[in-house]
Amino acid sequence: MYKDYDFVYQAIASLEDILGAVIVIDHLRKPDGAILHINEEAFFCLLKKNGKNSNYGTIKTALDDVGLLDKKIIIADYLTKSTTEELKKNGVNYLDAAGNAFIKTDDIFIAVEGRKSKLKKNTNQSRAFQEAGLKLLLLLLSNPESLQLTYRELVERTGIGLGSVSNIFKELEANHYLLRTKNRRVLKNKDEIIQRWVVAYNELLKPRIFRTTMRALDKNSTTINALDKSDLKLYFGGEPGGQLLTGNLKPKDYIIYTNEELSMIAKELKLIPDKAGNVELYNMFWSDNLNLKIDNTAPPLVVYADLMGTWNERNIEIAKQINKNEL
Repeated sequence: MYKDYDFVYQAIASLEDILGAVIVIDHLRKPDGAILHINEEAFFCLLKKNGKNSNYGTIKTALDDVGLLDKKIIIADYLTKSTTEELKKNGVNYLDAAGNAFIKTDDIFIAVEGRKSKLKKNTNQSRAFQEAGLKLLLLLLSNPESLQLTYRELVERTGIGLGSVSNIFKELEANHYLLRTKNRRVLKNKDEIIQRWVVAYNELLKPRIFRTTMRALDKNSTTINALDKSDLKLYFGGEPGGQLLTGNLKPKDYIIYTNEELSMIAKELKLIPDKAGNVELYNMFWSDNLNLKIDNTAPPLVVYADLMGTWNERNIEIAKQINKNEL
């Protein structure tokens, strides 16, 4: 088992204490799977750090990738109440480091709630998946040719500090995400980088750039149509971004990234403030130097992260299409 999976041992130990029975884990699979035996029943386990709301989409996708195995358990370091409710509703077994669990088969039923984890949180967060690193990785993943730029050119394109760029590249290399050859830099383990980016973006950066929530004055109007006629710098994420990238989604909730004045946005798009509205406004956090695939659409990685951060099964399916065709 890898060092980042101490929470798995803690989860099993906690459940053993509750049940008064020995639980065996074996057939460890690289990097995030294992086989767990409870009362002589075998379960395939999907091991997930950061099993929070923002990671539900990645949990759902990973479960789908496992295929038709009958008995599966998500083992996570921590799961919020809303996440566990969603997992239970969908018949997904789970176990966290504190011993909170829902495991149901024909012969086993375990339901434990309200226990608090004793695991110490790791305060040594990765620079690459903090705010500056997320901005740099967005550029590198969206425009792969930018990998060959100088550090100073990357500073100009991202707005982050020269020291940050240098430290992030060193960390990416140390963690086997970046390979330096004689003449080039190459990103490795791209899928893993993308999934870590999605979780960190939804948990860390997205809440910081949130501005306000509004709704349309006319319930029958579509924000996309209004944006087509606007001269403002406005970019769709979330569901409308998914529609523009795939053509397979009809938006109900809207995400718009922009640094324009709120009063101008409200006037142009005929919106009014409403905390329960379906139009969320966020600051744009990438520069004009980032080449977008479609005008008025946020970078595909951002749209993908927005959709993966929802509970909506349809959104997650569209996100998979974006990951396959655009990332």
